[in-house]
Amino acid sequence: MAFNSSPYLLYSDGNGNIFEDTSLYAIGRAGRDAMPVDVNDWIELPAGGNLYELPQRKAIGIDVKTGEMRLCEKGWAVAAFVPPAHTCLYVAAFETEPDAETLPLFCYTAAGWYNDQFYVTAVRVEADIRQECAGYDEEVIENSATHLLKAYPENRLVRHLMENCCQTYNCPAARNFAMSRWECPVPVSPACNANCLGCISFQPPEESIVSPQDRLTFKPTAEEIVEFTVPHLETAPYPIISFGQGCEGEPLLMWETIREAIIEIRKHTNKGSININTNGSMPKALKALCEAGLNSIRVSTNSVRKEIYTPYYRPNNYTFEDIVESLKVVNSYGGWTSINYFVFPGVTDTVEEYEALRELIKDTGLKMIQWRNFNIDPDWYLGKIGIAETGEMLGIKQMMELIKEEFPNLKFGYFNPPIERIKGNYEVDFAH
Repeated sequence: MAFNSSPYLLYSDGNGNIFEDTSLYAIGRAGRDAMPVDVNDWIELPAGGNLYELPQRKAIGIDVKTGEMRLCEKGWAVAAFVPPAHTCLYVAAFETEPDAETLPLFCYTAAGWYNDQFYVTAVRVEADIRQECAGYDEEVIENSATHLLKAYPENRLVRHLMENCCQTYNCPAARNFAMSRWECPVPVSPACNANCLGCISFQPPEESIVSPQDRLTFKPTAEEIVEFTVPHLETAPYPIISFGQGCEGEPLLMWETIREAIIEIRKHTNKGSININTNGSMPKALKALCEAGLNSIRVSTNSVRKEIYTPYYRPNNYTFEDIVESLKVVNSYGGWTSINYFVFPGVTDTVEEYEALRELIKDTGLKMIQWRNFNIDPDWYLGKIGIAETGEMLGIKQMMELIKEEFPNLKFGYFNPPIERIKGNYEVDFAH
C-alpha cells in the first residue's frame, strides 16, 4: 500500500491501552541509532502479530511540524511481534530509563498507526503458511493430542510434545505434529554446550531475564523417537522430522542416539526429510549422521563474525570455526544446509557482516538463509556483546537484495523446507 505520509507513533498508557500520537511520526531503530523509515518499508501488521508496551521506555518520533526527533512524553513506547515468515527491518525506537528492567525474550519491531491500521517495519520472506494462526484448528489439536497420548502411553517424548509443547506453550511445530502435517519436532537433549545470552529454555537464576519455556528433562531413547516419527513420515503431507528444538539444549550432544534412530527410521520408510537444528559445534558427529541418512541441517547464529558470535553463544569446547566446518561437512554429503540467522538491524546489516556473509556462502556452499527475528532486548543485547556504536549500515532489505543478486541460487525463507521442495521446485508453496 502506498502512503501519503509516515504512520503515526504509538504509545501505551501503562494499562494495556494503546493510542496514536498524531503530533509524531513513527520511526525505527538500527543498532543504537534512531532513524526515519522509508514509507515502502511499512506493511500492515500481519495476522498473528501482537503489540507490546515497553515499560520505562519512551518512544522516539519525528515531530510532524518541525521535522525534529523528540520523545513522546504521553506514555510508554510500543513495539510489535511480527509472526513467523516475516523478518523485522527496524526495531522500535525508544529511550530506556536508567532503572528499567530487561525486556523479555521477544522481538521488538517498530510499529505505527495509519489509516485505521497498525503498521510494522517488516518484509515477508517465506511463502510457506505452516505457522499461520488461521491454519490451526483448536478442536482437532486437542482431540489429536488426547489420541496421541493414548496411542503412545509409554512414550515420554510424545507426552512431552503434547502436554508441555502443544498444550502448555502452544508450540507451532508440536501443534502441526498433533495435526499430522509437515514438520514434526523431536527434542532430544537436556544438556547444552553453549551458554547463549538469549537462551529460550534455560536462564541462570541470577540473570535479569526469564526463559519463556521449560527445557526437556530426560534423554529419549532411539526406540521412543522411532515409534512416532515413522508414522509421521509415512502419513503426513510434506513430512519432516526435526531434531533440535526450542525446548532443549544442543541435539548433537545426543548424536549417538540420533544416529541409531535415523538408521532404524530408514529401515521402515524412505519418505520425508530428516533435519537437525543445531549450533553446528560437532562436525565429526554430523559426518556420522550424514552417513546414517541425515538430509538437512540448520545452524543457528546471531552473526557470521566470530567476534560477534562468541560473546553471545559463549561456547564450551567448540569454536566458531567448527560451525563453518559443520556446514561444509553436510554440504559434502549433498545435504541441504541453511543458517538460522538472527536478524538484528544495525548488526546484521553492517558492511562488515555483509562481507563476512558473502565469504561464508562461498566457503560452505550454503543453500539457504532463514532470516529469523531476534527475540531479545535491544539495549541489553548490544551491551552484552560490547557494541557501543553502530557501524556503516546497508539496511536489512538492501542487504537481502545484494545477497540475492550475487547468489541467485541461494534460497531465502523462515522454515526448513520439505524434501519435495529441496529436490523439486523450491518456489512452489507446498503448505497450501
